[in-house]
Amino acid sequence: MRTVLRIGAYQLLFLDRVPPSAACSQAVELAKQVGHPGTARLVNAVLRRIAASPIAIPDGGAAPEGIALRHSHPVWLVGRWMERFGSDETRALCRANNAAPPSAIRLNTLRGTPESVADALERLGVRAVRSALLPEGARIVSASPDARRAAYAGGWYSPQDEGSMLVGRLVAPLPGETVIDACAGSGGKTIHLAALMENQGRILACDTVPAKLDALARQCARTGVRIVDPRPIAAARLEGAVPGGADRVLVDAPCSGLGVLRRRPEIKWRLRPEDLPGLAARQLEILEGAAGAVRPGGTLVLAVCSLEPEEGPEVAARFLGAHAGFEPVPITGWPPGTGGAPAPAALPAGPGAALLTPHRHDTDGFFVAVFRRRTP
Repeated sequence: MRTVLRIGAYQLLFLDRVPPSAACSQAVELAKQVGHPGTARLVNAVLRRIAASPIAIPDGGAAPEGIALRHSHPVWLVGRWMERFGSDETRALCRANNAAPPSAIRLNTLRGTPESVADALERLGVRAVRSALLPEGARIVSASPDARRAAYAGGWYSPQDEGSMLVGRLVAPLPGETVIDACAGSGGKTIHLAALMENQGRILACDTVPAKLDALARQCARTGVRIVDPRPIAAARLEGAVPGGADRVLVDAPCSGLGVLRRRPEIKWRLRPEDLPGLAARQLEILEGAAGAVRPGGTLVLAVCSLEPEEGPEVAARFLGAHAGFEPVPITGWPPGTGGAPAPAALPAGPGAALLTPHRHDTDGFFVAVFRRRTP
C-alpha cells in the first residue's frame, strides 16, 4: 500500500501531464487490487488531500543530505561527489542523471558516408540530428516504432551513446590492424571498432558468456561486419591469444555503472560504497591480463562507465606503477580523440586519461585511459 501511495503522490507532484483526477483514480484501483475497500478509501483521501494542497518540494540546501533528498540520490554518493566536484557540480550531475537521456545512435559507416546514411534514415522515416561530437553520431528526433525497427533491422544504425563512441575513437584502430576487445559483451563497441577499421583487419572479441557472443554474431550479421572473431576467452587470460601481440587492446571493464544512472537509475540504490574496492580489484586484474596481449609499441585502452576514482584514476595509476613497460598516452583536444579544440573545463582524470560526465558533456559518464607499451 505504501508503494501505491508513493506512485500516486509522484504522479501528482512531478508528472504535470497526468490530471490529478486520473492519478487518484488509478491509485484507488491499484489499492483495490492489493488491499481491501478500507485501504482504497484511505488512498483516495490521502491523494485528494495532496492534490488539493500540493506539497512544496524542499530545496534541500547545500548539505549532502539535502541535495540527496532533493535529487533522489543516495547520501553516500552525493557526499563523495561533493568532496571531489563541489556542491554546484554535484547538483548539476544529479539533475543530469535524473533527465531522460537522448536517443543517441551510431550511423553505420560501412553502409556509406555519415551524410548518406543519415539521408537513408530520413527516407525510412527516422529523423535524426547529427552529433556535435562525432561524425558517425546522431540523435533520433522523431520516428515511428515501425520506422525505427525497419532501419535497425536493415543495419543502418545501432543505439550507442556518444560517450561510448568516444571510447572507440580513443582506441583509434586503423584498417588492417589486429585489435582485441577484451570484454566485448554483446558488441556495441566491437561493431564501432570494425566500422572505424573499414572492415579491414581482425578483431578478436572476447567474452565468457556464450549468449553475449551469440548476440555479437547477430549484430555483425545485421551491420555487415566481417572481421570480428568471437572467442570465449577470459579477459584476464589474453596473453598469447594473438601471436606477436595485438596492435590495440580495449578493456571495457565491468564496473559499478555509476556513469550511466540516467539510463539505469536503479543502480544507485543497489550499489553500496563497500562494493567499489572489489570492482576496482577485478578491473585491475583484467587490465593486467590484457596487457600481455599488446605488442611492443601497441596501445592498451581502459574504459569504465563510472566516475568514481577507485574504478578509474586509481586503477590506471596502480597499473602504471606496477608495469614500467607501459606509459600513458596524452589525450588532448575536444572531442577527445577526434578534435583539436580545447577541452571544456575538463574534470581531473589523470595523465593519459579523459573523464566524460552527463552534466558537462551530455554523454554517459566514462573514464578512459590510454597506455602505450614501450618498445625495447
